[in-house]
Amino acid sequence: MFTLEELEIPIVQAPMGGGPSTPELAAAVSEAGGLGFLAAGYKSPDAVREDIAALRGLTGRPFGVNVFAPPGPEAARGVVEEYARTIDGDLGTPRHDDDAWADKLALVASEGVPVVSFTFGCPTPEEIAALRAGGCTVWVTVTTAAEATAAVQGGADALVVQGAEAGGHRGTWDDAQPGDIGLLALLQVVRAAAGGVPLVATGGVATGAAVAAVLAAGAAAAQIGTALMLAPEAATSPAHRDAIGAGDAPTALTRAYTGRTARGIVNEFMRAHDADAPSAYPDVHHLTQPLRAAARERGDADNFHLWAGQAYALASAEPAGDFVRRLAAEAREALDAAVRRLG
Repeated sequence: MFTLEELEIPIVQAPMGGGPSTPELAAAVSEAGGLGFLAAGYKSPDAVREDIAALRGLTGRPFGVNVFAPPGPEAARGVVEEYARTIDGDLGTPRHDDDAWADKLALVASEGVPVVSFTFGCPTPEEIAALRAGGCTVWVTVTTAAEATAAVQGGADALVVQGAEAGGHRGTWDDAQPGDIGLLALLQVVRAAAGGVPLVATGGVATGAAVAAVLAAGAAAAQIGTALMLAPEAATSPAHRDAIGAGDAPTALTRAYTGRTARGIVNEFMRAHDADAPSAYPDVHHLTQPLRAAARERGDADNFHLWAGQAYALASAEPAGDFVRRLAAEAREALDAAVRRLG
């Protein structure tokens, strides 16, 4: 079973569903001594299997696969239909599915994926036992101390502690009560509740000094996502790359694109629809998916989601492996400097 102590560099690549995560990106991070991740969200089990095979063709080092936990109860159909009437453009058909949950659990277990992480919830103890029987270590994303306690009691091997600074979807289990605590504060309260379970800190980590800070605060590793979205190995769309590269617009939390709270760069679609967007995931995701895909294809950054964390202006376009190694070196320097200041 994989443990975080095996990493040469305590840096994990965040799984970024919907495009940016690729086998090439995950391999580059793993080859540098960190832990690369594939994103299974929104993909068919067959597509995930192909990604795993491609990644294993690029590296023999450990890696992870992230899976979305099933959503909560379906929102009233009228709520989603009312929201649809506020949007101009080609829309899809809302549906309340579980993103092939059972099939993906069976897949990662049969493939013996070293690390399987979960967003939006925690598998049952029986599901965790089945994953472990397949050789998988299980990580669960948490955004509150209560979620951390429940994940530990459920059998999680490690917790991904996601601060409110993070880009993309909040990993909160109940979107009606999204965790809104900053990373350093959250690390402290989760550490107190986790009973020694290893913590992976994520949210706004983009520099070596930030890696040093979360390690000093008790994390076993730092997870970086937005900071890698400009890397050549990432499949970030051109318009999204331009928005991140500009680094001059604010980010905000919104349900406008998917019906679930997520952080992205503020654009026209967010401004127009944030106030009306219901908590209805994945129904709203399926509703807006055709509109967002078309906007992405034509390079219209005002009409698709520009997921980004609060430190997105610090993203680097250098190769992912070089970036990870540089952050590790800068973290060592930052920790050494901190020790000197403490005398």
